[in-house]
Amino acid sequence: MSSKSLQPISLKRNRSRLWNQVTGWLRNPVNLIGTIGLLFLAYTIIWPVIEILIATFVWKQQDMRITAAANPGHFTFYHWQRVLASEISPSLFYKPILHASAVAVTVSFISMVLGCGLAWLVTRTDLPFKKGITFLAVIPYLLPSWVIAQAWLTFFKNEKIGGTPGILQSLTHMSTPDWLAYGFVPIVASLSIHDSVYFFLLVGAALSSMNSQLEEAASMSGAGRARILRRIVFPLMLPAILSGFILTFTRAISSYGVPAILGTPVDFYMISTMLYSSMRARLTTEAHVLSLMLMLISMLMIYMNHRIVGRQRSFVTVTGKDSHKTLMPLGRLRRPMAAVTVVLMTLVSVVPLLILLVQTFMLREGVYTADNWTLHYWLGGSISGINSGEKGVLQNPIFLLALRNSLWIAAISSVIAAVVGLILGYVAARGKQTWIGRMVDQVSFFPYLIPGISLSAIYITMFAKPHFIVPALYGTVWLIILITVVKELPFTVKAGSASVMQIGGELEESAQISGASWWTRFRRILLPLNRKSLLSAFLLVFIGAMKETELIIMLVTPRTETLTTLTFEYVEKGYTQLTNVVLMIMIAIVILVYYLATKYGKADLTTGIGGQ
Repeated sequence: MSSKSLQPISLKRNRSRLWNQVTGWLRNPVNLIGTIGLLFLAYTIIWPVIEILIATFVWKQQDMRITAAANPGHFTFYHWQRVLASEISPSLFYKPILHASAVAVTVSFISMVLGCGLAWLVTRTDLPFKKGITFLAVIPYLLPSWVIAQAWLTFFKNEKIGGTPGILQSLTHMSTPDWLAYGFVPIVASLSIHDSVYFFLLVGAALSSMNSQLEEAASMSGAGRARILRRIVFPLMLPAILSGFILTFTRAISSYGVPAILGTPVDFYMISTMLYSSMRARLTTEAHVLSLMLMLISMLMIYMNHRIVGRQRSFVTVTGKDSHKTLMPLGRLRRPMAAVTVVLMTLVSVVPLLILLVQTFMLREGVYTADNWTLHYWLGGSISGINSGEKGVLQNPIFLLALRNSLWIAAISSVIAAVVGLILGYVAARGKQTWIGRMVDQVSFFPYLIPGISLSAIYITMFAKPHFIVPALYGTVWLIILITVVKELPFTVKAGSASVMQIGGELEESAQISGASWWTRFRRILLPLNRKSLLSAFLLVFIGAMKETELIIMLVTPRTETLTTLTFEYVEKGYTQLTNVVLMIMIAIVILVYYLATKYGKADLTTGIGGQ
């Protein structure tokens, strides 16, 4: 037989051998699920970013209305030059990015001081009422950040810009300065109050797990309190502090709600509000350039975090031994310190809600008299002279649609994100020694690098028309569910991976020997043992989905209205009382779900903090 006749047989054997190797590799559940997960992540995250990046270098049909030089379909640097090096660049990019950077840095430092200080008091001192203080500290996390901004505006608004005076001006009969009502100061204050909870949770958890024997040994060696904090406590807390700083910085720089309420009225634009304005003005490609620049800034901050933390020496403080904790006695300051802390936490957590609640019962905004009380904005019908005839919230079909959409989106997103996070976390945990496990772990983190409003701008373009085998999703709740799930994956995958790693592989191996399939093992072993982790992930995503603004603000349509976007419509129309009614209902739902999850599901965001 000639060599030419043997070649097809050899080629066929090689193909058969390769096929057997691939199918054998995919028979391993970790490899099969990891491959499917990577394809999903590539389609929903990596490919959209690449597609949008390419689109910024191509002339569009709508560019012909801006410049006669436009040649649709051809390569160009025009959009980058227009954003970064044109006459409108200062107002389109440089001024907003400076505003956003100044706000983000200031908010991060203030939040760090507030959150770390409170975490230290709760975890390392004998401060009383720790559980109550911890709950008060977590309340801002349960609220959209712009709820605090709305309360700030209600209290400090003046008639020069706001039309009607706020509570402070009504009580003092003195006009509130513009800088206190709008712009940099109120934006920083609102975001700092809201974001300090991230430092509290991260640093509080780290302090709770740190063995105080280290400090005691240093103290016995003659080290002073300042030296102990500088040489022991601070290095151990640095990863948690940096994580809190990066989380706060990236959230603040891409925040939309707060600057839209407190900045736009005085033309204090941040990169997020300018991005949204560009999309509304149909400057889509310029908006994509702004999105990519915002992503680049976030990535650089996270890269710096990894570089700094990576250089730190390793300290093992959590071992198999009991974690010894010695609380610092506050002495005579114990009760006064607790009273001051409770008062301050009440002022920043409860008082804003009370301000907004009181506003819902006032017929005319800014009129604080007994004859101005009403239930109209809750239960009233249409009156032409009040808010253009808009009905009270509980009788308004638009609100009922938004409520139904919000609950549906939050519930479905939470279930999908929690289950998918556990499955991909399983791949990352069980396959941590393989390339597929490491890839899933790393790629699943990528959505964290993309600010929510940037991802929203990308998805509105990607899913406005059919994309491969996926139909056009714009205008449906499924697009909002998809983007919510994708954005929350970094947190649910990490939670799932950490939970799976605590379960020995012997249980699965025994079930496999008994003939159980992977699905049976997952359903009968992993799901029950990871119930608490699943519930915590569900709670985290549900709260995030209910209060989400930046991620979905550009994706909603009249059919997919949510509670958060409805409130922003009311804000733009000046319907303050209706805005506050919707906010109160949304907040009540979130707090109720959090209470039920902590009471009956034992899922608590503050586990290990505050003596819980």
